[in-house]
Amino acid sequence: MKLLFIGDIVGKGGREAVRTLVPELRRELGISFVIANAENSAGGNGMTKRCLAEMSDVVDVFTGGDHIWDQKGFDAEINSIPNLVRPANLHKTQPGRGFGIFRNPAGGDIAVINLQGKVFMRDSAYCPFETVDNILKSLPSTVKTILVDFHAEATSEKIAMSYFLDGRVTAVIGTHTHVQTNDAVVRPGGCAFMADAGMTGADTSVLGREVEDVVRKFTSGMPSRLNVVEAGCIRLDAALVTYDYITGRASEIVPVCRKIQIN
Repeated sequence: MKLLFIGDIVGKGGREAVRTLVPELRRELGISFVIANAENSAGGNGMTKRCLAEMSDVVDVFTGGDHIWDQKGFDAEINSIPNLVRPANLHKTQPGRGFGIFRNPAGGDIAVINLQGKVFMRDSAYCPFETVDNILKSLPSTVKTILVDFHAEATSEKIAMSYFLDGRVTAVIGTHTHVQTNDAVVRPGGCAFMADAGMTGADTSVLGREVEDVVRKFTSGMPSRLNVVEAGCIRLDAALVTYDYITGRASEIVPVCRKIQIN
């Protein structure tokens, strides 16, 4: 089996790239299941039910991160979106769910768990290691394929998580930094790992934002509006995981990058 995990989707251009490129990738690479981090899909900050609906025909499950509540009113929408999981280690009173079990039409169930890191992150969250440990204990023994989206800043925290979960999950894939890392590996216990899947957004940008806006902020030290680049060359970064759905063990993980021109 092959599943595709798509890095942070940024804005309208990122959504359009997903709608256009994912069907092609499914055919080309033999992908049966697609997961995408969509926490920047609405104007570069947060998400909305409408934005996710635009991509639901080509994406099976969406994950979130520290911008989950950036869009006003999304807290009232999240419980009506069955194929979305937000960080599981947020406070228990927050709406939404941190993991879910989803049916892969090609065979077997897939558990998707979303976690948020603690190191260098702006929002406080419970310990992701303790949280995921408790989640794994609650999953039915019949669920063998388990993917963890670890939305975190520090590569050390992400690497540690992959070793912590080796032999217990199919893959740990990092998000949040918007920069695809060159460290795809399968751990000895069958856990595929990549510190960051990258970004689905403008190729000529600073993490999806206008270059001039970001440079101005860094050089002046003054608050500045960081506009999202919505058109031009948009890149889709992702990780392709090959796994055995009977055992849940991964055999390969490789980076994927595709580009498309959007006007």
